[in-house]
Amino acid sequence: MAPTLTITDDPSTTDAPPDEPPPTDPTSAPAATALAEQPIAGFRARRSPARNGHALNVGFIATRLDGVDGVSLEALKWVTVCRRLGHETFYCAGQLEPSAPPGRLVPEMHFRHPEATWIHDQAFGRADGHPELHARIRRMAGHLKAEIAAFVAEYNIHVLIPENALTIPMHIPLGVAICEYLAETGMPALAHHHDFYWERDRYAVNGIGAILRDAFPPHDLPNLRHSVINTAQVESLRVRYGLEATLIPNVWDFDAAPPQVDAFNADFRAAFDLAPDDVVILQPTRVVRRKAIERAVALVRLLDDPRYKLVLTGTVGDEPDDYQAFLLERIAEAGLDAQVRWIGDRLDDCRSVRGGQKVYALWDAYVHADFVTYPSAIEGFGNALLETIFYRKPFMINRYPVYVRDIAPTGLKAIEIDGAPTAETARAVRALLADPDRQREMVEHNFAVARARFSLDVLEQRLARLLEF
Repeated sequence: MAPTLTITDDPSTTDAPPDEPPPTDPTSAPAATALAEQPIAGFRARRSPARNGHALNVGFIATRLDGVDGVSLEALKWVTVCRRLGHETFYCAGQLEPSAPPGRLVPEMHFRHPEATWIHDQAFGRADGHPELHARIRRMAGHLKAEIAAFVAEYNIHVLIPENALTIPMHIPLGVAICEYLAETGMPALAHHHDFYWERDRYAVNGIGAILRDAFPPHDLPNLRHSVINTAQVESLRVRYGLEATLIPNVWDFDAAPPQVDAFNADFRAAFDLAPDDVVILQPTRVVRRKAIERAVALVRLLDDPRYKLVLTGTVGDEPDDYQAFLLERIAEAGLDAQVRWIGDRLDDCRSVRGGQKVYALWDAYVHADFVTYPSAIEGFGNALLETIFYRKPFMINRYPVYVRDIAPTGLKAIEIDGAPTAETARAVRALLADPDRQREMVEHNFAVARARFSLDVLEQRLARLLEF
């Protein structure tokens, strides 16, 4: 009989996960060169079906598959590569992009569904848990498991790819439902992990330790393979659960034609009160605390020139706190209200006209940017970093752990900071922006490095192997 996940109403079973391994020196070998030394450039494979010589129907499942969040963006790249390999792709989520692959919309799968939100809020921040918590997890998981079965039947799915749904417990019943469905059916699956719960402080205190241990991620299912986006996660799964995961970094289609200024976006600067001679410093991330956007604010303050404008493309993210209010206070204290533009409500993943007003695509902002800030304290990898390189923009980056270990050793050129920017950082930015030849050399070098290390071909090489069930 297939194993099933046990959900107990006894909060005393909240076992703590094993301790993490001691920190590794990020500059030590071979860890620091884990990605830099892999011979993956130039790989070419087209339409090579992986299931007994036949194409697969691959089902992606997540809380949402829509918008410009990292999970949705990476899932779409996986869809592109699956199709290159000759497979068909289908979506199942609580929110689906209109232009997404065919699929099944299940509103209850969204992490903002009222029941999912109630369960999440009762599970975390307290060690005992609400008396009804486990029963309500059980009830919702049962419903979602039936929806997954209906999705599989409707599209004759051969392989499921849970996108972060077995990784971070934003939707606890969905993770439980996927885990139980895989255990009961033996269906082949490949979990695409982006960020684990133990990487986020807000999940440290909880009343569902047994569920986190068994379902985020499951570690005893022979039909489930695991992929992660950085070296530290490979080691973490090995130490915690004895699992061997495949490292697949975030990627980008570096062979695509780069966007340019065109008739639609030619008025981008004017739309946001940016003068032709303003220096646009782009912060292309969500507005959440771990993005450390106050460091970009500090850079603009140090540059001490009203022509430097900080353009924030993001909206308040999925990590509820008062970070936006904190950021507004920092901007006011720095006297930069007139130099900051919040444009997230006028950006989307696709261009449109809404209420007689243009809604630009995120890439329109990149096209008009002069410089990009990426001051994050924590990142699973760095989607916006790859975007910046693709759009050939110079950038400032904080040396967050994954960057130090997996990205910097590839030889990218950037203005780096260790925490807060300094007066020397500002001098370096001014000097770079005043030297077009140096900018050109830097961005072309970075493009060549990223194209070799983080392209769709890298993904294709590794995904082709993982889909050979």
